Amino acid sequence: MNGLVEPAGPALNQHVGAQQPIGPAVASDAETVPPFLVEPWCVRETQLDLENLARTESVFALSNGHVGLRGNLEEGEPYGIPGTYLNSVYEGRPLPHAETAYGYPESGQTMIDVTNGKIIRLLVDDEPFDVRYGYVNRHERWLDLRAGTLNRVVEWRSPADRTVKVRTTRLVSFTHRSVVAICYEVEPIDGTTRLVVQSELVANEQRVPGGGIRRGSQQVPVRPDPRAAATLDTGLIPVEHDVRGMRLHLLHRTHRSGLSIAAAADHQVTVPDDAALLTDAEARPDWGRVTATATLRPGQTLRLVKYVSYGWSSLRSVPALRDQVAAGLTGAVHTGWEGLLRGQREFLDEFWAGADVEIGGDPELQQGVRFALFHVLQAGARAEERPISAKGLTGPGYDGHCFWDTETYVLPVLIHTYPPAAADALRWRQRTLPTARERARTLGLAGAAFPWRTINGEECSGYWPAGTAAFHINADIADAVIRYHDATADGDFDADTGLELLVETARLWRSLGHFDRNGDFRIDGVTGPDEYSAVQDNNTYTNLMAQRNLRSAAIAAWKLPERAAALGVTEKEIAAWRECADALTIPYDAMLGVHQQSEGFTHHARWDFENTSAEAYPLMLHFPYFDLYRKQVVKQSDLVLAMHLRGDAFTPEQKAANFAYYEPLTVRDSSLSACTQAVVAAEVGHLGLAYDYAAEAALMDLHDVQRNTRSGLHIASLAGAWTAVVSGFGGMRDHDGVLIFAPRLPAALTRLAFTITHRGLRLRVETDGNEATYTLKSRGSSLDLIHHGERITVSSGSPVTLPVPPAPAYPRPRQPAGRAPRPRRPVTAVTP
Repeated sequence: MNGLVEPAGPALNQHVGAQQPIGPAVASDAETVPPFLVEPWCVRETQLDLENLARTESVFALSNGHVGLRGNLEEGEPYGIPGTYLNSVYEGRPLPHAETAYGYPESGQTMIDVTNGKIIRLLVDDEPFDVRYGYVNRHERWLDLRAGTLNRVVEWRSPADRTVKVRTTRLVSFTHRSVVAICYEVEPIDGTTRLVVQSELVANEQRVPGGGIRRGSQQVPVRPDPRAAATLDTGLIPVEHDVRGMRLHLLHRTHRSGLSIAAAADHQVTVPDDAALLTDAEARPDWGRVTATATLRPGQTLRLVKYVSYGWSSLRSVPALRDQVAAGLTGAVHTGWEGLLRGQREFLDEFWAGADVEIGGDPELQQGVRFALFHVLQAGARAEERPISAKGLTGPGYDGHCFWDTETYVLPVLIHTYPPAAADALRWRQRTLPTARERARTLGLAGAAFPWRTINGEECSGYWPAGTAAFHINADIADAVIRYHDATADGDFDADTGLELLVETARLWRSLGHFDRNGDFRIDGVTGPDEYSAVQDNNTYTNLMAQRNLRSAAIAAWKLPERAAALGVTEKEIAAWRECADALTIPYDAMLGVHQQSEGFTHHARWDFENTSAEAYPLMLHFPYFDLYRKQVVKQSDLVLAMHLRGDAFTPEQKAANFAYYEPLTVRDSSLSACTQAVVAAEVGHLGLAYDYAAEAALMDLHDVQRNTRSGLHIASLAGAWTAVVSGFGGMRDHDGVLIFAPRLPAALTRLAFTITHRGLRLRVETDGNEATYTLKSRGSSLDLIHHGERITVSSGSPVTLPVPPAPAYPRPRQPAGRAPRPRRPVTAVTP
């Protein structure tokens, strides 16, 4: 019996799970049911859905911030989007413009798929193990959030009627930065079987049309999406290849970006003592392969452990790079598989001890928040002065670019859960300062103009209204510096990195703005976070964040006078920064009693939401930007984000009025919006609405809310899940180094507990909605904080419990027609 046998069994092409859909009503409930079981510490798939394989490859991606693997099947096919990534490894490409003009960037960057070390193929009595053939009796994969591993169990009957069980465990090491490891075990079930296992390193993989997946007959046409990655027509250039014993080595370089990439793999193969084992190895310019063959009886196991080490450089020689990956590989083999597992678990135990969020009353939200935290950690833990991109290293979306959301959404989480990663991300920004200064000169400005989207520090956005004009990214970077300082009091960082970033961004604002005839300082012609309102005057978010940037730069320069003098800062310049900050224009519509998102915004015509169909969202793919820019319609939180990050600039009454005004205008066409709306909704008393938004943020990728998880996870939205819960329901704010809490819970939640790191101390906050308890977990210490306006001191061994006052009462605001979040109903845990 040879050939294709269809269908491939009950473990294929079926959905599992009883979770309720999340997000706006843009698709039928049947289309939005996720395939994952609800468990507190795992994300588990019990059946393989080939048509949604790309989505689960993103969900099951593993990374440490330096190396990233999509959750592709070990046998390599079928696949949705194959992917093995190294942080900052990219290829250059021309950035064409229909009409060129001064200051337009001329080249772009796209993250590339590097040498694939995941491939392990299996032949069962000459039949290739392939889930598209034969019969799949069982197929289960799960991401273990405490072990840091992706696990898989498959029971497969070949077309020749021979059954085997395959078990795999995969990790990307947090403790060995360059190392990936896979344990692959295969066991015959129903008779003596000849097994051939082939482990490969492959560069320039040949792509199978459609990933080798037979699609359904009803396919929805795909509209061009600016969030998708560019397609490159160049591969990697082979430089050298080698094989020694069961150790493989490949080295390639890119065509345009001048990067060299090395990968090396070693193997350990074991079989029972009474089984003969035959091994072989060979290498070619684009691939290397180790083959192990044995004949086993039922109950016997062939076990292959594969170690892979990666490295890249734009400067190092071929011998140096070769030695680098060889050393990493030798270190991994010396540690051994069990040692790598143990190191992974110990790393994550320490992380969860200082970062876990516990939620009572909604097991699926609990799972979603832990899943989110795990992937945020993966995105930055070992990036080590490299960018944290919008998709992390989980997929090719946005070309692998880093945006403003790293500093605004991701770093605040890392600052309080894993501070070293936040510091490293800001040091990367500092390393790109020469490029940012050059960009500012090109634009006729002082200081530094950081890029809207980039991999290596150069501007890659070809659309200036939503790119170059979005100057708020400079204040966002400064804001992350300020938050890191407030949370850590890291004096060395302040002197070596923080001050320079604050100074150069402050210089930008002083040159970008101007004083009008009334003596007000204006920042005109800029784009705020809302990309449906571009090139506006006095965007409130931009102005308030620039104000904080200017004032903080002045304070930092005053505190570090010698370092400031070395940067050329004078007393006159410091005084000018303060003058600009004090005179900044904050537009306000006195007739409506609300702040304007930007000057004149509340005078624009409102978008016709009632006559915009659900299929017309996201609006940017169905309407011209010209029309969006001149209407009152908000893609994502803008003024509301200002109220979150600069809450000190608004009264409680203003926050309530502003939220009520902008909520009916906000369509959430960005994954960044729901978390911010959750935070401010909770603050102004709309706890049920905040709950709906928090769930949308936390389940953005588990439920594929935006229909684009296939190209990678939404790392900023996942970070926003933590923010929605900790800053929303926990009411946490951090002003000038003082922690402020105002915990309140929606009716559906029975308990919230979270731990954060502040000034080197671990603080646990727990509430049941009626009272809150603050416990300092660090010994021999005390910490001052504010609970609902009351100043308290928490000391080690002496928890403080205080009542939670009732929430303010305001009418629940409405949302644009068809864009309200789905009402959240807690989901009961579903476990195997």
